[in-house]
Amino acid sequence: MNLLEMNHIKKHFDDLEVIKDISLSVREGEILSIIGPSGSGKSTLLRCATMLETIDGGEIRYLNDRAVYMGENGRAVMPKGADAKRIYSYFGLVFQNFNLFPHYSVLKNVMDAPLHVQKRDKAEVKKEAMEWLDKMGLADKADAYPYQLSGGQCQRVAIARALASNPKILFFDEPTSALDPELTGEVLKVIKSLADLHITMVIVTHEMQFAKDISDRVIFMDKGVIAQEGTPEAVFSSDNARMKEFLGRFNQN
Repeated sequence: MNLLEMNHIKKHFDDLEVIKDISLSVREGEILSIIGPSGSGKSTLLRCATMLETIDGGEIRYLNDRAVYMGENGRAVMPKGADAKRIYSYFGLVFQNFNLFPHYSVLKNVMDAPLHVQKRDKAEVKKEAMEWLDKMGLADKADAYPYQLSGGQCQRVAIARALASNPKILFFDEPTSALDPELTGEVLKVIKSLADLHITMVIVTHEMQFAKDISDRVIFMDKGVIAQEGTPEAVFSSDNARMKEFLGRFNQN
């Protein structure tokens, strides 16, 4: 079953066309990595999927539930009310810069959405939040505040927070780009551990070896289009000239 379908997506900022008629789908349990040079549209595509950006053309569906579509006036129709609550519950998002609430403890950050958005039982939410923090190796940091943590720890809290709402699909937008190199490994290790739990993931990343190791499928974007798509083996050994140029340094390592 496809958890996500993006059909003929277009997005522009003023006169700059950033996404040019892209279609893709993500199956249940699949790990999809999106790679490509800066400015290729990777993060914009992910922001369109999570409705942080409004598309200028196309349609987005979650579990065949129409999330965004084009109205008769040619503008995107976004979900509202109960529809929005249902559709937003399908996915979680981990940002580059963590986006934790600085005045909330680690535990409160993780519990916030399940309590206040999903209106779930507090005792149950707390139990699950502690379980996720334990999986992230942060059970002993439940009462700490974000300023007391390293960048890698903050990103692991952000992952626990995204998982606490029990999403069907988890999006990562360059999850290690704000981290020092020595902290990158610990976050990538956590994301790999999620693969063992069969959590569906879409990962925008510049970590090529990581993308090659973890992905079921890789998309290479260039200038707003999907230039190459397939298994990691097929994409990373592609004869596509732009792909080979992009991977030049990686292939030499």
